[in-house]
Amino acid sequence: MAKATLLSAIAATNRGLLASPTDKQNILNAIASLENLNPTPHPVESNLINGNWRLLYTTSDSLLNLQRLPFYQLGQIYQCIRTFSNSVYNIAEFFGLPFAESIVSVSAKFDVVSDERVSVQFERSIIGFTSLIGYKSPEIFIQEIESGKKFTAINLPINSQRQDAWLDITYLDEDLRISRGNQGSVFVLTRA
Repeated sequence: MAKATLLSAIAATNRGLLASPTDKQNILNAIASLENLNPTPHPVESNLINGNWRLLYTTSDSLLNLQRLPFYQLGQIYQCIRTFSNSVYNIAEFFGLPFAESIVSVSAKFDVVSDERVSVQFERSIIGFTSLIGYKSPEIFIQEIESGKKFTAINLPINSQRQDAWLDITYLDEDLRISRGNQGSVFVLTRA
């Protein structure tokens, strides 16, 4: 019931972009109710965390501001976790201009801090047109990154000296994950 309530509350918010202040408060209450029912007591240690996740809702200004890029519409946003390599890949897809579909990707490493917290060190950002990169899906793209493929794109290292990022996994089941970040942001994701 709590899960259905949350999914219903976020359904019409376009990942949070269309959420009114009242919507946001109701959603945060629904999130807190669901977090109290977390079926996975040690989410960071669970195999359930591994895989590709699609963003359903967030309060993160940095993600919501991606919608403001001129001439583009924000497509899907993914967070892909690879526990075998302690890697996280965030991928945002953009469309709008013909033949100019693009992605913005950030890769990071994580270290387990507790049963539900990981520290995150961002390493690399790749920004480019999907046609030049050969982007087909998050899964294939990540395999290419991990194999060392060079992309025809903007490929920037990220200075990890200036970061102190962490993420708490506060709810995890087979197809839904809720996380809270160090900047106070909340993320609701579904398995992709």
